[in-house]
Amino acid sequence: MRIGHGVDVHAFDGGPIREAQLRLGGVDIPFERALAGHSDADVVLHAVVDALLGAAALGDIGGMFPSSDERWRDADSRDFLLLAYRRVLDAGFSVSNLDVTIVAERPKLAPHTEAIRESLRRALSVDLGAVSVKAKTTDALGFTGRGEGIAAFAVVLLQ
Repeated sequence: MRIGHGVDVHAFDGGPIREAQLRLGGVDIPFERALAGHSDADVVLHAVVDALLGAAALGDIGGMFPSSDERWRDADSRDFLLLAYRRVLDAGFSVSNLDVTIVAERPKLAPHTEAIRESLRRALSVDLGAVSVKAKTTDALGFTGRGEGIAAFAVVLLQ
């Protein structure tokens, strides 16, 4: 058994406040700001990819999908997850369980955690009971509390 831990952080884009595309865990969430990043800036999937690769000792998301490579500009992070998980499976591992924590003051994410769980379950072909997704705030402390961005943490157990 192997344990992996992943972390990702993205700032909100600096553009005008508008109806934007905020994607977390492969789920589109209505919000007036999008996250800035080379790809779609899905902090949840990025943290999960790092946890998977780390648990299998296969490097990290930056090594597999470098932001210096134009192939990954505006990429759908679901592709990152599927490609990374294929490497994990090829190395002889499978997911036993996954636990994700999303830290954001806004938008309120509790109404979306079940959809994110289902998205992750489908991508990893595991039972829903093997995936946990929690949303937390920092009570207005730090960059997430000031509404400057979103952070995600993931822990995975591979067998």
